[in-house]
Order: sequence, then C-alpha cells, then structure tokens
Amino acid sequence: MHIHIHPDGGRASALVSRLLFILIFVTATSAIAFAQNTATVRGTVTFQANGESVSGATVILSPTGRITQTDENGAYEFTGIPAGRYEVIARLTRFPDTVSRVDLTGGGEATADLSLRLTGVREEVTVTASSANESTVNAIRPTEVVDAIELTERAHPSLGEVLEYQPGIAKRSFGPGTARPVIRGFDGDRVLVLTDSLPISSVGSQSGDHGEPVDVLALERVELVRGPGTLLYGSNAIGGVVNAITSAGSETAPAARQARGYLTFLGGSANRQRGGSAGFDLGLGGNFHLFANGGGQRTSDYETPIGRIQNSSVRSYNGTAGLGYSGERGFFRASGTYDNRLYGVPFAGLFEGEEEEEAEATALRASQPRIGRLGEGDDPIDVAQIALQMRRQNLRFSGGFRNLDSFISGINLFVDYTDYRHQELEGSEVGTTFNNDQFNYRTVFEQNRRGRLTGRFGVSGFSRDFEALGAEALAPPTTQNNFAVFALEELNFERTVLQFGGRVETNRYRPEQLLERQVFDRNFTGFSGSVGVRFGLFDNASLVGNFTHSYRAPALEELYNFGPHIGTLTFEIGDSNLTRERSNGADFGFRYGTQRVRLEANAFYYDFDNFVFLAPTGNIEDGLPEANYAQDDARFYGSEIGLNFGLVPNRLNVNSSFDFVNARIKDGTPLPRIPPVRGRFGVEFLAGGFRIEPEAIFASDQDDLFPTETRTAGYTIFNLRGSYTIPQDRFAHVFTVNAFNLGDRLYRNHVSFIKDLAPEIGRGVRVVYTMRFF
Repeated sequence: MHIHIHPDGGRASALVSRLLFILIFVTATSAIAFAQNTATVRGTVTFQANGESVSGATVILSPTGRITQTDENGAYEFTGIPAGRYEVIARLTRFPDTVSRVDLTGGGEATADLSLRLTGVREEVTVTASSANESTVNAIRPTEVVDAIELTERAHPSLGEVLEYQPGIAKRSFGPGTARPVIRGFDGDRVLVLTDSLPISSVGSQSGDHGEPVDVLALERVELVRGPGTLLYGSNAIGGVVNAITSAGSETAPAARQARGYLTFLGGSANRQRGGSAGFDLGLGGNFHLFANGGGQRTSDYETPIGRIQNSSVRSYNGTAGLGYSGERGFFRASGTYDNRLYGVPFAGLFEGEEEEEAEATALRASQPRIGRLGEGDDPIDVAQIALQMRRQNLRFSGGFRNLDSFISGINLFVDYTDYRHQELEGSEVGTTFNNDQFNYRTVFEQNRRGRLTGRFGVSGFSRDFEALGAEALAPPTTQNNFAVFALEELNFERTVLQFGGRVETNRYRPEQLLERQVFDRNFTGFSGSVGVRFGLFDNASLVGNFTHSYRAPALEELYNFGPHIGTLTFEIGDSNLTRERSNGADFGFRYGTQRVRLEANAFYYDFDNFVFLAPTGNIEDGLPEANYAQDDARFYGSEIGLNFGLVPNRLNVNSSFDFVNARIKDGTPLPRIPPVRGRFGVEFLAGGFRIEPEAIFASDQDDLFPTETRTAGYTIFNLRGSYTIPQDRFAHVFTVNAFNLGDRLYRNHVSFIKDLAPEIGRGVRVVYTMRFF
C-alpha cells in the first residue's frame, strides 16, 4: 500500500524546474558591467610570538574564494581584484585562523600583514555557514568555531563531551561514549553532524545510546551553525549543523620534501584517560602531497562524588590516509578512514530481559526517576553490562577547480561511501546489529563577484541502505534516497549585505514489508528558504537578522520504529502516516570583532507546524513507558551571548558566555530534555608563552518539565586551564593542563537519559602535550 500526501513526481519535477529557472535567471542577470580597473593586495604572514615569517601558509581572499600560499619569506600577493571590501584570511595547520580586512579601489594597492597566534582573543573563520570562507563576525548565520587548541584541551573520545558549554551547545548522553551535541535544545535527526561538509553517515541521531565516530584529536577545527542549516545541507539540519573539519580538507599542499603535522599525547585522572594522535602532510613535488593521521583514546569507568559509574569506559582508535593534488586552478583529494569504538552503556542492563513484575517496577523508575535516583551514601547498582561495538569505514574523493576567470570562480565536488556497523553487546552476546551503508555526493558552484552580486549554487544527495537485526531491530530494512538543488546568493552594498536563497529537496523511503505489521513507502518533497541581512553600524560592528522557512521530512525511526528502545527508555511506536514538519523562524544578532574584543549576542524564535515528538500513552510495554511518535505545533525561543575582551592586550582577557532556550508544545507542555539556563565566566592571564585561565560554569535549576521528567538541580563548577607554548622555527610545543570540577561537585546533566542514575564526572585533571611542525 502506498500513501502519497505530498506532491507527486510530476509536481516535484515542476518545483525543481522552477528553481533551476531561477538559478539560470540569476546567472544571466548577474553578468552586469563592473569596473575594469582592478586592484592588488599583498602582505606577509608571521608568528606573533617571535615575529618569524611563515612560509607555506594558506592565504584566502574572501568572498572571491581565491587561494594562494606564502613564499619562503612569508609573502603573498593577489592581483586583478575588483574594487570592494574583502577579508584576507591566513591559515596554517593546527593554528587558529587570522583575519585582516581591506578596502580596495580600482587601480589601487593595499597591504594586509597577518600574524598567527595560539592564545588571546582571536577572530574565527567559518566555511560552513555559507559554504565559503568568512569570519564569524561577518557571517549572517550564528556560527561558532572551536579550534584545534581548544579541542585538544578538552579532548575526549566523544564529540558531545568536547563541545559542551559552547554558547547554545549542550550534550545528549547515555554515558560518556554516547555524548552528542544538542543545539538550541534540538537533538537527534534535527542536528546534522558532518565531516568536511558531508554527512558522517552513522546512526548516532537515532538513539540516545548511539555515539558519533569522530576523532577529535585529528581535527583542525569544529564549526557550529546554530539554527536552521537546511538551505545548504539538508532538511534534517533544521536545528543546526556540526561540521568537523579534518586535515584531509586542506586547501593547499606543502612544498616538495616538506611536511607539516602534529603529535599529541594525553593522560588524565577521574576516568584514567590516556591516548595519543599523530598526523602529517608531506609534499611530494609537482603539487602532489601524501597525508595521514591516526591515534586512539581509552578511558576507564569514571569517578563521581558518589563513586564510580560502572560500565562507563570508552575505547576508540582510528586512522586516515590519502593522496592529494593542489594546483593553482585544480585540486583533488582521495582518502580512506577507519574508525573502531567500544563503549559501555551504563545502567542499560536495568531495562534488559526483565520479567513482567520487575518490568513494571523498572518502568515506574524510568518514568519517575526520583524514586530511584542514585545519591551520596547509596550503594552502586550491580546490573548486566551492555556495550556497543562500532565500526565505520569510509572512502572519500573531493576535487574541483578554483581561481577561474569566468562567471564561475570555482567548482567543488564531494563524493564518499560509508560502511557503518555497530553491534549492541549483552555481555559477550550480540543482541542487535545495525548496518548503514550510505553514498553521499555534493557539488557546489562558486560565483565570481559581479558588481554587488556573489553566491553559490549546487546539487546534493545520498542513497542509504539501513538494516537492523536482532532483539532491538525496531525498524524494517529500509532504503532512503535523497536529492536536492540549492542556491545561496549575496548582494553586497558595503555596509549592508543581503543574503537570500532556497532549496528544494526530495526524500523517498522504501521499507521492506513485514508480516507482523504494515509499513508504507513514503515520498516527501519540500522547499526551504531564507532571507538574511547584515547592517554595518560602525567599524567592526554589525546588526544581523535572518528569516528562515524550513522543511523536514520525518526520520526513518519516526516513521517505522516499533518496540522497546533502551536508548530512549521508551517503547516506541512509529507512524508511517506522519506528515512533513515545517518551521518559520527569526534570528537577530549583534556582532563586534577586533583584535581586542569579540562580542556576539543572538536571540531566536522558531514556530513549528507538525513538530514530531514522542508522546507517552500512559501504558507500560516490555518494562518501558509506551510512547507514540506524534505531531503537534510547537515553538522554541532563546538567546546566546559570547564575550571575549582583552582588558590588557596580550596580558589579561575576560571570556564569558550565556545561553538559554525555552521549548514547548503549543498547548503549553514543555518539551523533554531541554537544557537549563547556563553561563560561563573565565579570566585568562598571559605572560610570554604562559597562559592560565580559571573559569566558573553555572547552570540554573531545570523545573520546566515534560510529564515523564524530574527536576534537575542547578550547579556551579570551577575549572582551571593552563598552557605553556614554546615556539621555534617551524615547530611549536604546547603543554596543557586542564583541572576540572575542582570542588568535586555532585551535579547532573538534564539532557542525559540516565541523569538520575549517573551524575557527571568528579574532580580530575587532564595533561596534554602537542608538537606542531610546519
């Protein structure tokens, strides 16, 4: 039986045809006359710590997309540039980017010298927000960048553990190995995790006990887009995007017989963390280069103020290797990645294999956890150990053209194939096996600036083959095919910038028919669009506003799941008749960025039609509360503020942030697992290569509760981070100490599925050594 409640194939084709017509019209009308006189910008790149010139650094001219490298004296030059305002970005492996702005007039010249530094207030650069390199101050969409230095300081096998407490970012977890980012209260399928701008193709979004296979130690940076990223990346980015940028995404190659890379070792207490990672990028000559990285981490069961949390250990190891070519106008990179993980799922055994009477008691404990909250003086609970063994294999090719002297300035092509599998282990027995094979593709055409207009357009899609076998095989084997066309254009009036775009996307689900219940094929086609504006108030300050209309097709698990699901502590009942989810939203923000001050303040409101959520029925099935995937209208609103201020330049900085979100169904019922109001305040002291930063993290009580939730008390924890950097010619040594939860405070994460049984980690310290060579 087939149900079609959305546009059929003919109407979908009509929508695509209309968007293609719009793209052709924009292309034709954008080729207007512009000034024949062009300008030149040149400069040098140096290290701030010792003033030494940096050879082989990548220099990017935004928004043109033109790329070059510094010579042996650290010098670079761009010629033939139309008049206008530009950003010059300097990038070096494992260093934070640095930015300089220039105003060019026809026939003129400008100098932009850039200085790379590891510490202090830094301006950040993102490629995720608009698919082009730009500073976060100028990005119209709210964006945060976490660089390699901070990622190493906060190192953990789980991506969610590392990103927690970034403005607007919390972590969902079922123990440390499963932690996944939550953006503005959005979780699961509404947060899209990418590596180098392509989906990671795991099943991390489908369950609270599934993690994401990302090697944090090998990353160059993580870019976080808060709010809908549906326009460029897909309908399931309605809450936000997490883009993990690796060294395989490097724009340039080292010179022949030269190498750049890193070596990292770490160790910690409270969970006996230990691990390391190393990587290199070696120039082979003729613009070819060979790159590779690999490493691993292990943690034991972690300690809390009330004792050790059993079965919370994590083990991961991974590696990537590839070959690339980086010419003046053409480039490609081909690589393979292997990731293997094993982590415990604490307390999952409480809900496995129970008899009827025991199931009733456990269900009561799950739905009213205050009865079973584990506190000081309680004995540890002895339960069967459930673990998850994960394996991800990936082959990837990216390539294209750049620095083209035509309407199109560059073409970027990405394709990859992922073979993902994880097995849920009950002791030594395999309970359930999940297989997810996925082929992704994406092509983006970058437009040269013509007068005031620039932008990009493209196509993307994937083909997915999902299968679950065993005790927790909730959904039938299903194939999913996705295809989309998109465009994002920008009109630059110097102090005012207008950004607008649209995306048409289709998703087709084909489940295998089951004997025990009926499931339906589903087709969804929808449109997402946005209009954004940035008003320049004065130098380095601007107001931004975004209006977004976003569409999301229901996820596979929302349509087809049926059965007891330990990862969400519910007996889930999917609905093959779910309709599309739509939202209209607005973001408003203020940005200010200099070498001394970086301030970003955002407020948002999203209104949802047919928001999909798990609605409890009041029944108990297989020892778990029964819940249907249902739809209702909902709304989200909130705010984030981040301030980095240099009280004494290069000596004393203040770093602070604040965020909150309120999310409810329109009848007034709060949605589940929404983060509380949070804040962070730190003071950073700098002296030569030394840096020390004491910080306090605050969270309020969360008593805005879904019917099956319990209140989570607020907390204040104190941390102390410090580092010592030794810069040398073509080397940098960084020694880092991170002492966390200094007061050994007992506190709980409201977004955790097992918060009432497993509090957060107690007092501990992490020590990291990193060497960077370039």
